[in-house]
Amino acid sequence: MNLASENLGKKFGSFHAVKDFSFTFTEGVCGLIGPNGSGKTTLMRMLVDILRPTSGRVLFNGTDIAILDERYRDALGYLPQYFGMYRNFSAEKFLYYMAALKGLPTEQARKKTDELLELLNLKDVKKKQIGTFSGGMKQRLGIAQALLNNPRVLILDEPTAGLDPNERVRFRNLITQISGDRIVLLSTHIVSDVENTATQVLFMKEGSILKSGSPEALVKELVGKVWSVTVPDAALISLRKLYKVGNMNRKNGNLEVKVISDEKPFPDALLVQPTLEELYLSYFELEEAEACLSL
Repeated sequence: MNLASENLGKKFGSFHAVKDFSFTFTEGVCGLIGPNGSGKTTLMRMLVDILRPTSGRVLFNGTDIAILDERYRDALGYLPQYFGMYRNFSAEKFLYYMAALKGLPTEQARKKTDELLELLNLKDVKKKQIGTFSGGMKQRLGIAQALLNNPRVLILDEPTAGLDPNERVRFRNLITQISGDRIVLLSTHIVSDVENTATQVLFMKEGSILKSGSPEALVKELVGKVWSVTVPDAALISLRKLYKVGNMNRKNGNLEVKVISDEKPFPDALLVQPTLEELYLSYFELEEAEACLSL
């Protein structure tokens, strides 16, 4: 099973939101990472056939999704970045409603709704109105609706937005659990969510693929280039002028800082294992990358 884009492009006036994007998504989780304005959401909207491309096409198992039409939608689950819900509906009623829109038989809809309410930790509030829900609860309900039809292709745009740390771990475990025989495309600004779940990663910038590969293979590029240095607070400004600086921690009154450098930055600097976050920093300017680093 595969979902392929062939020279996919989208223009808004003279602006190229996505340019000549060609990639084949296969079973497993593919994490899509990039700064704001990199074209991630535009790409996803074309992959789910909400937005028609200016050029190129999308193929599901070798057939253009424009030809497949409803047959493709039956195989698709989608959670957009901003998902509207009826505030006066209960969680249970909302899922029944979405199941009806997806054409699920009544008995199947009830069974799947009960299963997903349990899975997404919403069973105890299934009778409560959505208007009383927190942002995280609404996000979990959005994930539940995307899974109602047991989709073969699951596309999630910023699915962990609004989730607390416990909910994010639960979500990552869920995605890992269900991704074995599905294509899951996950766009997020939280790099650690991708690092812990994805089998493939796409770095995207200005509408194009900057780099792709498995997290393990990509991170190998930085082996021998990430250092831990301990400096006083006053040295941080100078350090940032000389090197790309990643995460830092307070240690014994000083700062323990991750530094990306081809050469050893200080005599007492220690090599450390690189992460996907440092790789992101190595590709993008700090102001862009900070938006995509986990808190």
